[in-house]
Amino acid sequence: MGLESHSVLSLSLYGRMGRIARQKTFHFPIVKQASFVYYRSMSTYPNFAYIAGLIGDPTRAAILNSLLDGRALPASELAYMARVSPQTASAHLAKLVEGGLLGVETQGRHRYYRLASAQVAHVLEMLSTMSPPVQVRSLRQSDQLKEVRHARTCYDHLAGQLGVEVTKRLLERNILKEADGEYQVTAEGEAWFQRFGIDVEAARQKRRALARPCLDWSERRYHLAGTLGTVFTKRLFELDLITRASATRAVHVTEKGKEAFREYLGIEL
Repeated sequence: MGLESHSVLSLSLYGRMGRIARQKTFHFPIVKQASFVYYRSMSTYPNFAYIAGLIGDPTRAAILNSLLDGRALPASELAYMARVSPQTASAHLAKLVEGGLLGVETQGRHRYYRLASAQVAHVLEMLSTMSPPVQVRSLRQSDQLKEVRHARTCYDHLAGQLGVEVTKRLLERNILKEADGEYQVTAEGEAWFQRFGIDVEAARQKRRALARPCLDWSERRYHLAGTLGTVFTKRLFELDLITRASATRAVHVTEKGKEAFREYLGIEL
């Protein structure tokens, strides 16, 4: 800001008898306000507001959350989970597919929807870590929340208290080690996974990162993600060590699973 000109103000000063005693002229600077030029640059950067708008709708958020266990579900089931009519769900599903957040598979007369990629799931999980706590309004909701926090799938890998504890034990037993923000499988770890029926070398050939930490939204600590996290969780299902809950992303540990977690990692459940 700079000084542009002056204004002149004459003040008449009165004495005790009300007559003009003297006249004084004051000079006040007029300050010119600096002008700012704003450049519209909306087209310069990626338009994440579009994706945020897709995710931010409550119905679409409920649909996306229902698919975070990695399964493909029909529109009718997603409508039920989101508590909307099939027509409303269909309109929202079309927008999510158009926006690249969902993929769709056709089998005969039925269409099945799933998250478009692990990257979409990762973004949704990261948003969950910044979201306010769930407001529990019923005993049933409280029980479901306890189950989800105990053990669940985070898209295609194990999460919750169990997922965090498994990752902790893998690190403590030198099966995994931390390096450059990721996990690396040690020589001892390759032998351990081989005994569990997992080929680490084959997992390395996949396009995704082999093993990386994923921040758990309920525990605020890390669990194992990446290709190794996926094949490990898949193996848990194959061996019937864990089973899926019917209404949520929670998983239940079987009696056989309790023995396996105790034997392989020293985890008491």
